[in-house]
Amino acid sequence: MKIGLFFGSFNPIHIGHLILADTMAQSTDCDQVWFVVSPHNPHKERGSLLHEFDRYDMVRLAIGDNPLLDVTDIEFSLPRPSYTIDTLAHLSEKYPQHEFALIMGEDNLTHFQKWKNYDKILKYYHILVYPRPAVAKTVWHTHEKVRLVDAPMIDISATFIRKRIGAHQSIRYLVTPEVETMIRLKKFYL
Repeated sequence: MKIGLFFGSFNPIHIGHLILADTMAQSTDCDQVWFVVSPHNPHKERGSLLHEFDRYDMVRLAIGDNPLLDVTDIEFSLPRPSYTIDTLAHLSEKYPQHEFALIMGEDNLTHFQKWKNYDKILKYYHILVYPRPAVAKTVWHTHEKVRLVDAPMIDISATFIRKRIGAHQSIRYLVTPEVETMIRLKKFYL
């Protein structure tokens, strides 16, 4: 199978993530999209992150029974901070029967050359890119291993959702009902 890997902190997972993942699964040659829950993104502050198992559980609830989507905790057992190339290599070794592609937002192309071993990512993996607003074209936009995928631009951020929760405002329609219930019951982000 060809698996698209959608990395993120998913803090929390929201409908924008789900729409993008489903679009990638249905509009590319990927058989499935796996959400890779990152314990700690080396480019983000650690302080506001929920525990990785809580974020994993929210993703599992959000995707429900969609056979095109899955979630993996593969990075939980890898050295931290986790780097994409290390996770890709580990997954390729663990699942040699699968072919993996990296899913990323177009904004990541502007600083892709700063990623650890970005050249190895390009050598061994395809990159599926979803559009982001106001991104200048880069040398990566025309790279043979990079494919721009027609996907909706959903401008929802987990930061916006966390702020709404902190202000005791509704997050209905921003996350799935199952995720909203978990957030409320466990009093996340308060």
